[in-house]
Order: sequence, then structure tokens, then C-alpha cells
Amino acid sequence: MFLFISGAELVFIFFIVLLVFGADKIPSIAKTLAKGVTQVRNATNEIKSEIQKSVDSNDTVGGVGKDIKKQVDKVKEDFDELTDSIKRDL
Repeated sequence: MFLFISGAELVFIFFIVLLVFGADKIPSIAKTLAKGVTQVRNATNEIKSEIQKSVDSNDTVGGVGKDIKKQVDKVKEDFDELTDSIKRDL
């Protein structure tokens, strides 16, 4: 889905670009557009990696997660002890 543009419309746009810029400049325009798209893609990848690094290195969130996991494990152990004692009584 390329911005709701059909094949015929793309051919028409290419024809207009060919008339305006000429056949000599189209390859250089394509190179420039490709470089721009590559730079945007690299920038977004860098932003994603920085966000991921900040999430991974954030110790406060990891510490809270570890504390919660410890509490959940403790509750599980207490529950297991309770069920074991109930089973023994029966």
C-alpha cells in the first residue's frame, strides 16, 4: 500500500519527472533519495538501540522487578507450605 497510488499513477508521475528533470538527472536524483532513506533508517535504528540500552541499563526498574519476583516466590513458598500442612491433616 504505497499511499494509495496505483500503477498507472506511478507511471504518470515518472513521466512528469522525466519531462521536468530529463533522463540525465534521474539517476542522481534516485541516488540522493536512496541516501536520504538510508540515513533516516540508520537514525531510527540508532534511536531504537539507545532506547533499548537505556531500558536495559536502568537498574531501578530491574531492582523493582527483582523485588517483586522475590515477593512472588515467597508467597508461592508460603502457599505450598499451607497446602502441605492441609494435606497432612487430611
